[in-house]
Amino acid sequence: MVWYVLLIGAVAVERVAELIVAQRNRAWARSHGGIECGARHYPAMVALHTGLLAGCLVEAVVLQRPFIPWLGWPMLVLVIAAQELRWWCIMTLGRQWNTRVIVVPGASRVDRGPYRVVPHPNYVAVVIEGVALPLVHTAWLTAVVFTVLNAALLRTRIKVENAALARLR
Repeated sequence: MVWYVLLIGAVAVERVAELIVAQRNRAWARSHGGIECGARHYPAMVALHTGLLAGCLVEAVVLQRPFIPWLGWPMLVLVIAAQELRWWCIMTLGRQWNTRVIVVPGASRVDRGPYRVVPHPNYVAVVIEGVALPLVHTAWLTAVVFTVLNAALLRTRIKVENAALARLR
């Protein structure tokens, strides 16, 4: 169980790193006339992602979920793959990447890296992680609750992003 707590801690540290990058990119975007879209759903997104990490720990500890190797190891591989995809997205978008939806006038739409294949690859990473991270330690309730709530959130988020991206054309 200790290693699972460390894994959740590592993901939390990764999230803090994302927020630092996002804040730096947000400042850059604003200095270049960037306009934020869909800010109302942002607090729900933060709460949901924080809840994922907390839920993983609470369910695994309180409900004494076991580590089942045939499930846990493949899920750990998926968690690592999701992190790699997320950072590929961040690196590909550069200063245009953010946890918020910000449109910078005159910016062009990015169509390289993972964006050649999938319109919103970061959300592929989020979906994979939302299922895999809890299931590393059989926290299946957290996986289900996060997946359902995330589907509703992504419905709004992708609609907002698509409308913002349409401005870049």
